[in-house]
Amino acid sequence: MTEISAESYNKQLTAPAQAFLYGQPQATGLLRLQPSDFKVFERLPFQPCGEGEHLFIHIRKTGANTGFVAKQLAQYFAVKESQVSYAGLKDRFAVTEQWFGVHVPGKQNYDLSDLNIEGVEVLNYQRHNKKLRIGSLVGNRFEITLRDVSHIDELVRRWHVVTNFGVPNYFGEQRFGINNGNIENALRLFVGRKVKDKKKRGMFLSAARSLIFNQIISARIEQNKFDSLMAGDVLMLAGTQSVFVANTIDDSLSTRLAQRDLDITAPMWGAGELMSSDNARNFEQSIAEQYQELCQGLARFDLKQERRRIRLTVTETDIEVNNDVVTLSFFLPAGAYATTVMRELINYQDMTVRVQENSAASSPVVQSAKNNQSES
Repeated sequence: MTEISAESYNKQLTAPAQAFLYGQPQATGLLRLQPSDFKVFERLPFQPCGEGEHLFIHIRKTGANTGFVAKQLAQYFAVKESQVSYAGLKDRFAVTEQWFGVHVPGKQNYDLSDLNIEGVEVLNYQRHNKKLRIGSLVGNRFEITLRDVSHIDELVRRWHVVTNFGVPNYFGEQRFGINNGNIENALRLFVGRKVKDKKKRGMFLSAARSLIFNQIISARIEQNKFDSLMAGDVLMLAGTQSVFVANTIDDSLSTRLAQRDLDITAPMWGAGELMSSDNARNFEQSIAEQYQELCQGLARFDLKQERRRIRLTVTETDIEVNNDVVTLSFFLPAGAYATTVMRELINYQDMTVRVQENSAASSPVVQSAKNNQSES
């Protein structure tokens, strides 16, 4: 079993806060004072065709966890949990509309009027000929209501900046778990802890990759390199996942970057060589070296080097102000986080996070993990 020093262990858990692209916001407000303040509407790239082995169920859930709903559906249809799928995890403390898929071969017609899951309303259901897989969505539309908002003029000004120029494509804090718990579990995984649950193991590995990615973006911002090209940067074509290395920087590349025809990328860490070269590779390696345990662990678990855009573009935007209540509407592509948009707009207090942290702090399991942290 590989050992990690207590000093190195704690360093991985206390990564510095990510830099703000537009400076720290002055406005303050309350987020998710009630579930209906945070609405999410999932958008698939297709509609169920009406026939096939998979029953697609479109639901609206309030205060319900995606995994919990999946388990309840498995029980209702008397199938294994592995036969229930969804395109993406959705917030529990919210009102969300999303699709679930259940593998039920045959041509049986279902009447789901007796499906009774707390916090769940069935909107529509029909068969489809393919399984609903993780990531099989275009993105999500959000309607977020902020309450007790201060400095509303500054918030509105930032809103126009963000909708025109985007925000850093950080992974949101929920990726890392309460008190960075997913990073802690990733480190334990890398020193030999066994995690049989594939979904949990994947969650821990994803958190480790996300932390490194976030820190590289943050460093680019701090060094005024978020909008400027470095020799060897890996660029991604707008609207695609196609990438190429910018070995030489010229005016045409800079113009295409300014016009959002191209995006700078950062690494999603894994085994193999970085795709970047020259100055960009040196820069990325200098940040990653601060998280050697995470980098080495990810490589051992056979995750491959991948790339992700460092800028998140916000579309389908709208803002509504009513005294000290502000409602924001926008669309984000799959894999993006609404909280990364919100942090550039307002210094918000997420009321549900306080509840979760207080609950976790009193948990004997969490307290034991904290007390034994240096033993890993």
